[in-house]
Amino acid sequence: MISVIVPTKNSETELVHSLSSLVTAAAEGVIREVIVVDGGSSDGTECVADAAGCHWVSCKSMSRSERLAYGAGLARRGDWLLFLRPETLLESGWHHEAQAFIERATRAPNGTRTAASFRLRYEAFSMSARISESIAALRSQLLGMPYGNQGLLISRQFYQKLGGHRPLPELEDLDIAKRIGRARIVFLRAAAVTSGESEGDSSVSRFRQGLARFCVGTLRIPASVAVKLHG
Repeated sequence: MISVIVPTKNSETELVHSLSSLVTAAAEGVIREVIVVDGGSSDGTECVADAAGCHWVSCKSMSRSERLAYGAGLARRGDWLLFLRPETLLESGWHHEAQAFIERATRAPNGTRTAASFRLRYEAFSMSARISESIAALRSQLLGMPYGNQGLLISRQFYQKLGGHRPLPELEDLDIAKRIGRARIVFLRAAAVTSGESEGDSSVSRFRQGLARFCVGTLRIPASVAVKLHG
């Protein structure tokens, strides 16, 4: 039913938790394969993937978006693709809701031309984490622009029709969400739990990232243009 694609790079610890949340779904036959596309890890990421029975591919020279697209091209056993970041842990029981969504989509006219994402939840117990979750929920519902760490569940047929992930250095999550369209994205109740740590170390970097995402999500500027602001 589902092929999972995980882009990694020095994700040993995160991948352990992420893959653990897929075990039950794999045991029940909802997940048919997990493809880990690595960007040149120097830690034990490959050992973790191998121990979990994942299909491991090393693509050192590729950006994350290119690795996602490459992994999707390798998927053979699932009619639906789940793009999942290694720092994302799916809430227990998520596969029941995902399976129900797929079954509805299969029955509905043009239902396979829809996609789904999970509700974002941060690990931290702070008030700022709760505020960030509320902002993410509002942004997702109004704009149809889920973050990459919320996961993306999409039929292989629809993904190919869209042209897959474009080769961008960043913002590939917003780029493909924009092409899917707000009306064709369903937000599931199950949560995608993540640390929520920013990729940028400085306040300037975080500001540029936020500005770039605002331009794509609100001003509808193409991601290929906004990525220049991302830095």
